[in-house]
Amino acid sequence: MPSATASAHRSANGPAPAALRFSRASVRFGREVLALDDVSLEIAPGEFVSIVGPSGCGKTTLLNIAAGLIPSDSYQGDCQVLGRKPVSGNRDVAYMLARDALCPWRTALRNVELAGEIRGQPMPRRREVARTLLASVGLGEFENSYPKHLSHGMRQRVALARTFSMESSILLMDEPFGALDSLTKIQLQEVLLNLWQAKAKTVMLVTHDLGEAVAVSDRVIVMSARPGRIVADIRIDLPRPRSVKSLQKDPAFHTLHAEVWKRLDEAMSA
Repeated sequence: MPSATASAHRSANGPAPAALRFSRASVRFGREVLALDDVSLEIAPGEFVSIVGPSGCGKTTLLNIAAGLIPSDSYQGDCQVLGRKPVSGNRDVAYMLARDALCPWRTALRNVELAGEIRGQPMPRRREVARTLLASVGLGEFENSYPKHLSHGMRQRVALARTFSMESSILLMDEPFGALDSLTKIQLQEVLLNLWQAKAKTVMLVTHDLGEAVAVSDRVIVMSARPGRIVADIRIDLPRPRSVKSLQKDPAFHTLHAEVWKRLDEAMSA
């Protein structure tokens, strides 16, 4: 079933317009590499969707299209972000990368403030938002610490807080927890879920971690090896709110994990 957040955006006249819509998108790099082939996908407002697939299948390319980093005249098909063509710098879209990309000369607090600073938020507002989010990710005591004094997991928490500080309605995430150890990863997945449930954002997450995809998502999209095509769209019928830690003991979680793995294995073996 859809998340309560996504369902809240549905009206009596039917579903709300898609937050993200890809229509028969195909991307070729040079003459030789067809990265994506005829991909169509819709993500509803407030929905959390994860994309899994083999390396090189075009997962990040989908994110880059939505972020406006690949011009519309560079690919076939269409993409709509809140009903409009994607453009670079769209304030409705926040993009979290695999690396924290923190500014080493700024404290944790000032790194979180950076997004608001760039977007012209008044100092009192961006300072309030930054402090609230740092507390939400468990780093309220470290607001004056510089990145070199923080662990990798703590730096990713700062990056997560900075991403949410943009107050964008759509969040694109490219393997944000991929380099973390298993325990830290589960802790940050829990933080992400709590923030998402509180902020009602639309999330498109690229990950190689199938457990992560099942734990956090409303749907998991499985892609084939290059050229990337969608081979499965799996509804994650786990109740919300969720606890990532508790799900590790839930038979339904493991059944869904096995289904995602089965479809991915079939795609890689085809």
